[in-house]
Amino acid sequence: MGEVHRNNCFGYFKLKEITLQFVKEGLKNKTQKDVILIKNCIWLYFWLLLFEGALRKWVFPFLATPLLVIRDPIAIFILFKSLSTKLLRVNMYIVISWLVSIIGIPIAVFFGHGNVFVAIYGARIFLFHFPLIFIIGTFFNFEDVIKVGKRLLALVIPTTIIISLQFYSPQSAFVNRGVGGDENGAGFGGALGYSRPPGLFSFTSGNVTYYCIVICFLFFFWLSEQKIINKTLLICYTIAYILAFPMCISRSLYFQSALTALFSLIAISNNGKIFYKLVIAFFSIAVLFALLQNTSFFQTAFEAFSSRFETGNKSEGGVKGVLIDRALGGMLTALFFNENPIPYFGYGIGLGTNVGAMLTTGKVGFIVAEAEWGRLIGEMGFVLGIMIIIVRTFFGIEILSSSYKAIAQKNLLPWMLMSWTFIAILQNQLGQPSSLGFTVVLGGLVMASLQEKKSTLS
Repeated sequence: MGEVHRNNCFGYFKLKEITLQFVKEGLKNKTQKDVILIKNCIWLYFWLLLFEGALRKWVFPFLATPLLVIRDPIAIFILFKSLSTKLLRVNMYIVISWLVSIIGIPIAVFFGHGNVFVAIYGARIFLFHFPLIFIIGTFFNFEDVIKVGKRLLALVIPTTIIISLQFYSPQSAFVNRGVGGDENGAGFGGALGYSRPPGLFSFTSGNVTYYCIVICFLFFFWLSEQKIINKTLLICYTIAYILAFPMCISRSLYFQSALTALFSLIAISNNGKIFYKLVIAFFSIAVLFALLQNTSFFQTAFEAFSSRFETGNKSEGGVKGVLIDRALGGMLTALFFNENPIPYFGYGIGLGTNVGAMLTTGKVGFIVAEAEWGRLIGEMGFVLGIMIIIVRTFFGIEILSSSYKAIAQKNLLPWMLMSWTFIAILQNQLGQPSSLGFTVVLGGLVMASLQEKKSTLS
């Protein structure tokens, strides 16, 4: 497999190194057993990401706190196993993230919040989880990414059933139990008396992220000319997504769906046959929406979504304000227009997470900043915060460029996944466990899907 591009921002990291060929070379001195073990642990990380909330709410509510970090020991094991087998090539993205995290711990203890446990909790994000992106990209390949997509879609129907029960049930119902079996419910403010359902997750943001990723895979499977997935199942998954869309009461899901559609149009702009099929698909979805509007089940949910959309847009200055503030995630504000002066060394790594807030103030909330870039700079100060922002930005741009180039090789998978992953890498709230997990997994899947340039268009 040829190089995706010869030079990059650091002059070090090349996607060529994250290939199946690299794994095969490493296997000359290491056993296949190590590779299988690491891949199985990655799958375990993936499944715990999907069901961690369900375990904390319904199955083992008395273990809600330790289950919050259940993926941490798995991430640590995967990292050290990958390093010990020398199957992971450490690149400058990893080195800088490690360096900043290690420096951030004593700075937080001596110049910031002073809580060593909060500092370690915050540092673990880039010490142990961020490198998993490159590990997944090393050990997974194109076929593995397809398997992940199929499993994510297989959950769409049962998840949609769950959120419909949550949407139409009172917060006191068992299906709406919160973390630790909280009988006050896990629903979050929605509209018209209906709460945003969390689905299988601890909080509604995890549920919305799940459906944002689902739409990426749905578009890919519909655009693919190969018989990768059963069409009847794909139709059922699509209908389930459409039914879930208004019940999520999420503007983020709305904008993500539009962005994924835009990415799909860019991907097939030079393929008339597929473009025609996509137009037919959009028309069919519009007709289905019109038919569903005649049912009280869908109409009620859509009215709640519409109300939330309108009131939210008004409060944030219209659609333009929503896009600038939400899509850019307060990036410019964090860099140039922060009204509150931040200490040179920041308030301390980890303070901007919910766990950090709880351990230091006894309350869950955004102590430092709600937007990710504001949290990074607020926690670590301008210098260290900017270093992490640069790592995430350059890495995001690099794999976005590589994904776009893959379209010419008729590989649409990385490009469609990047419709969510690019923004996630740049400014997803990594202090939130499910958001961190999805960003890590999808970043790795994009890299893995670039490994084999298999044709997904005729």
